[in-house]
Amino acid sequence: MVGRAPLPAPLYSHVLEGAPGETSHPCSQWPPLRRVLAELFQLQGWDSDPRAAILLDLYFYTVQFSREHSFTREQSSVFFAIVKDTHEACVETPLPNVEECYRYFTELLFCHAVRRPPFSIDLFSQEQLALMSDYVVNTYFRHFKLYKYAFTPQVRLDISLSYVGIPAPAPGWGSWLAALFTPLSSAGPRDPLREYISAQLCQELAQLRLAVEERLRASEEQFNAKLALLEKVPNSPKGGGRGHRK
Repeated sequence: MVGRAPLPAPLYSHVLEGAPGETSHPCSQWPPLRRVLAELFQLQGWDSDPRAAILLDLYFYTVQFSREHSFTREQSSVFFAIVKDTHEACVETPLPNVEECYRYFTELLFCHAVRRPPFSIDLFSQEQLALMSDYVVNTYFRHFKLYKYAFTPQVRLDISLSYVGIPAPAPGWGSWLAALFTPLSSAGPRDPLREYISAQLCQELAQLRLAVEERLRASEEQFNAKLALLEKVPNSPKGGGRGHRK
C-alpha cells in the first residue's frame, strides 16, 4: 500500500459541503439522500453500475450512522471522509493490505480524537471513537475482501511453455493445449514424445491446482485470524484522558 499521512480535520471539513441543510444537521433536510450523494460524488449511474451502487450504499449508511448518533456537521463530514479515504486506500492495490488499511484507519481516527495541535484535534470523544471503530470494523473490514474483489483488477497467472521440436504456441496457451491433445491421423515418430509431454503436463497441472487451492485456503484462514485480532484491539488511545471532550 502506498504510504499515507493522516490528514488534519480542516482538510476534511468540506467533504459534504454543498448538501442541503446549511443551518441544521447535514442529514436532516436531504430529501432523497441517495440522489444527493450520487450527484455530489458523480455516481448517477448507480442503478446500472455495480461499483457505483456499492459506493453509494457505503456513503449512504455512513451518513445514516452519523445521523443516528447525532453527530455535528463537522463530525459527520470528518467521519464520512475517514471512511471514504480508508476505502480509497483499500482499492489502491489488488494485493492483501487489510492490516495496513486498518492501521491507517485508526491513525485517522486518533488524529481527530486527541488534542495535540497542530498534529491532531479533539473533534470526537472517546465514546464516539469507540462507536465509529466498531461500526467500520463490523461493516467495512468484515467485508474487506468483497470490496477488494469489486474494485481492484484480478491478478492472473499466464503460463507459456516451449519445447524443442514443437512449434511456438500462439498467444494464450489454450490453443496450444488443444493442439497438443488433438490425436494425429496417423502414427509418427513424435507420438511417444507427445504422449510423454501430455502425461507430464497433466500431472503438473493437477499439482498446480492443488497448490493454488491450498494457498487460497490458507489465505482465507489467515485473513479470518487477522480480522479476529483486529476486533480485539482496544478502541481508546493510550493516555486517553487527554483526548476526552468535556
